[in-house]
Amino acid sequence: MGELSGIAIGVTAERRAGEFIAALERHGAEVRHAPTITIVPLDRDPALKEATLRLVASPVDITVVTTGAGFRGWLDAAGGWGLRGPLLDRLRESRVYARGPKAVGAVRGAGLRETFSAESESNAELFEAVAAAGVLGQRTAVQLHGTPLPEFTAPLVEAGARLVEVQPYRWVSPPDVTPVHAMVDAAIAGELGALAFTSAPAATNFLALARTSGRYGELLTALRGPLVCACVGPVTAAPLEAVGVETVQPDRQRLGALVKLLVTTLGRAEVPDA
Repeated sequence: MGELSGIAIGVTAERRAGEFIAALERHGAEVRHAPTITIVPLDRDPALKEATLRLVASPVDITVVTTGAGFRGWLDAAGGWGLRGPLLDRLRESRVYARGPKAVGAVRGAGLRETFSAESESNAELFEAVAAAGVLGQRTAVQLHGTPLPEFTAPLVEAGARLVEVQPYRWVSPPDVTPVHAMVDAAIAGELGALAFTSAPAATNFLALARTSGRYGELLTALRGPLVCACVGPVTAAPLEAVGVETVQPDRQRLGALVKLLVTTLGRAEVPDA
């Protein structure tokens, strides 16, 4: 029997969900899966293509990379449009600011070098560094991931940046929200030991779909109770904490660390160090 035997955990992720679920099940968890968002296919996203064409058309001064997966996805989509080479040429001429080691890995994997990497892996540190470098009149490409970041990009515009936002992995509600409503019901009924979130859009839309089902207030009560809300990092946790829900987060913003956190928080035995 695993450390999580008899414990039900709700997983809200779409991306890498299979890997996450398999890891939890190896520890004996009963996993209930209800993706709260779905990804718009990159190669069919006209907004992403239009932003890419804009960047290819003239020099780029600053490139901000917020996620490794988003940056790689963007380059893959650009390759499908025959724009990968021209795009990389533009980005190579720019100063590249990356949010943490995963973003740095994607940047270097594309043959680029970063000017700055945020040690805390936080958007706050990343965008503070960009602003401190001076953005007046600078054509600035910001690679987002799933959702806009107006709290960070608006100050750049106010400081005079000529901003081009690039948003790979735009999120929308899943075509069938019935499983999400069932997850909300399970959380309210006390059937879950934990809910796990791996992206801020997933957390945001979980709350939004609870509101449309008419059970938002009941859900908040459940989330503020014994139910554990486990988030991969502070960015993911922000929508929940903004409505008064306490979260637990691993020291490292990785799926494996999140699994270990759930085991140590809910489990029936000590987890040996990896």
